[in-house]
Amino acid sequence: MVHRYYANLLLTGATAGALLGGGLLWLGGQPAPARWLWLGASACVFLLTLVDIVRAMARRQAGVDLLALFSIGGALALGEYLTAGVIALMLGSGRTLEDYAERRAGREMSALLEKVPRHANRYQGQAIVQVALAAVEPGDRLLVRAGETVPVDGSLLSEQAVLDAATLTGESLPVDCRAGQRLQSGCVNAGTPFDMLATHAAEDSALSAIVRLVQSARESRAPAMRLADRYALLFVPLALALAGAAWAWSGDPVRALAVVVVATPCPLILAVPVAIVSAMSRCASHGVLIKHGGAIEKLARAETLFFDKTGTLTGGRARLVAVAGAPGADDEAVIRLAASLDQMSDHAVARAVVQAARERNLELSLPSAVSEQAGSGICGMVDGRRVRVGSLDYAAGLEPYPPWVERLARRGGQEGSGAVYVAVDGRLVGALQMADEIRLDTPRALRLLRLAGIRRSVMLTGDRREVAETIGGVLGVDEVLAEQTPAAKLAAIAASCEHGVTLMVGDGVNDAPALAAADVGIAMGARGAAAAAEAAQVVLLVDRLDRLAFALRIAQRARAIALQSVTLGLGLSMIAMVIAALGYLPPLAGALLQEGIDVAAILNALRVLGLERQPLEARLSEDRVRRLREEHAAMLPVLEQITRLADRVAELPAEQLLAGLQRLLAALRQEILPHERRDDTELYPQVARLIGGDDPMATMSHTHREIYKAVQGLERLAAALEAPELASPALPELQRALYALDTILRLHFAQEEELYHNLAG
Repeated sequence: MVHRYYANLLLTGATAGALLGGGLLWLGGQPAPARWLWLGASACVFLLTLVDIVRAMARRQAGVDLLALFSIGGALALGEYLTAGVIALMLGSGRTLEDYAERRAGREMSALLEKVPRHANRYQGQAIVQVALAAVEPGDRLLVRAGETVPVDGSLLSEQAVLDAATLTGESLPVDCRAGQRLQSGCVNAGTPFDMLATHAAEDSALSAIVRLVQSARESRAPAMRLADRYALLFVPLALALAGAAWAWSGDPVRALAVVVVATPCPLILAVPVAIVSAMSRCASHGVLIKHGGAIEKLARAETLFFDKTGTLTGGRARLVAVAGAPGADDEAVIRLAASLDQMSDHAVARAVVQAARERNLELSLPSAVSEQAGSGICGMVDGRRVRVGSLDYAAGLEPYPPWVERLARRGGQEGSGAVYVAVDGRLVGALQMADEIRLDTPRALRLLRLAGIRRSVMLTGDRREVAETIGGVLGVDEVLAEQTPAAKLAAIAASCEHGVTLMVGDGVNDAPALAAADVGIAMGARGAAAAAEAAQVVLLVDRLDRLAFALRIAQRARAIALQSVTLGLGLSMIAMVIAALGYLPPLAGALLQEGIDVAAILNALRVLGLERQPLEARLSEDRVRRLREEHAAMLPVLEQITRLADRVAELPAEQLLAGLQRLLAALRQEILPHERRDDTELYPQVARLIGGDDPMATMSHTHREIYKAVQGLERLAAALEAPELASPALPELQRALYALDTILRLHFAQEEELYHNLAG
């Protein structure tokens, strides 16, 4: 690309110099040397164009420069050397302008390749040695200095780091990371130097995979896209037929030359590739890598979208959603014991349990005598007690199941969640209900995709029907295809492709065949399988489904701008052809007019680069959103306290119930209500400015008022419980009030997290 750009620039400069030199010779009274100079420059461009056309035809591509070749050849044959020189300059400058526009449009795609590190700073004893990137191995301790790029995937060893991930994700503001947090290669250290532990070799890191995809995208992109080729194949014979008719009618071959000169389809040769590459670059800056221009055209016409469930519509990671303790058990103690033991396991569910304990700021103990049974669970000694964590059969052993376990199992099956059971000293003490939750950006992404023209959304999964239909119903997808084998998935996608452009989104190895079968396969590449990214035509480098809606909008508008450039440019060219055929536009003037049309077409196509530029002021930083989520996570124990008390209202003695309610009210006053008050006075005004409008946070503030009213109602019921004659009648009302408060708080937290997540988009 760089070589071609400078070659065309040199050729254009030489042609312009020849025209200028010939003009000076002509004015100096030396027409013969001037003609020879114009002839030489034109002949060079003619030969180079001929070679390009032959190569294009050998690759079975349309030779859209054919009319330009005829124009130069015809002008030379008729002795119109100055006209031939001007046409040659027009062609060379057009190619140079195209190369410049493509370089400008591909700037975001090139930025990734420019930031690939070549070396890493590795600790060897007490020394720091610079080693080749390929020499880095998992387990190496690395130093990343200020301004350097994180060389491989790893975890942070220092207390804190500030990373700039703009090149990878489009997130313009730096992100704060803490000790133990995963680091993705390709991010730039925007703060002080920090130490990290390499967890992957360079070739296995995220940056290497992304670079391979970018290089593939650049190499597979043709200079002229299929849209241009289709129009050019129709335009070239039309122009030649009109030129022949003008010659036959007038008997003047110069008229035919003039027609061919203004008929050069430069709006096709230049504008369409520039618009398509600009769209690819615009999407890359937003974390969407499109491998070739043909995918842009298909995205613009997409009507049906298939989704994989796990990892695409849902998070693909287990998350603690509830704790069910045995009567008398302390829920936090159950979590702490389980997480302490699970520190020794690398299982995904074990990591989720440990993460849940850390979110609750629980102090974990170091277990001993640990043994793990694959597929069942893990056991060991924690604080002198024998703890078993895993499946129900593994944790319970030979003991009969208590009634609370049977109720939990039924509820988990209905909700599509699973449970990790915890036994202490041979007795089941609790269960941790785990679920793969719907991603925060999924509801908004589905709404935006419908607005972008998706008429049919289908969830395609091998999961159980009841689980799939529950999630599909919550999200409002048009159709749910559950318990699908890989062959059934391929058949469903193939049938859809016969009725319109079909997209498929997935992230796992098992999704690769379906991604390849769809008109456009879209891989969740931020943490998805490499096989999925290789099979797909579009890769979402950011772990956000709503970026796909952005790509669809850009594709649609880029296609519209390309068609606009083509229609306007060819329309003007056809008008000029008619004028030239009638003898009112000589070849030289026609060449100058065509150059103006070319410039206008390219400038119009470059408008794609300005589409949907969101100002920084209209976004929340990722760090701000993370802190808000941490605040909500810190209040989860209060929500669990509400649920636990509501479940046991009927069975607790009056004194214990009143004491539990008083503890709950104290937690609500100390944690929940101050948090909601701060949101109303500090956070909501900031969010309102980002959203715009008179009072966009009115409904969220109304929820705060309902929470205050609910807490006041609980205070009134607590007073009633103190009077023996009022206690019994108040119990049903208390249970309803507790469940209502639990529901409204969980719904409100979910709404806030989705809103903040979307504003960080």
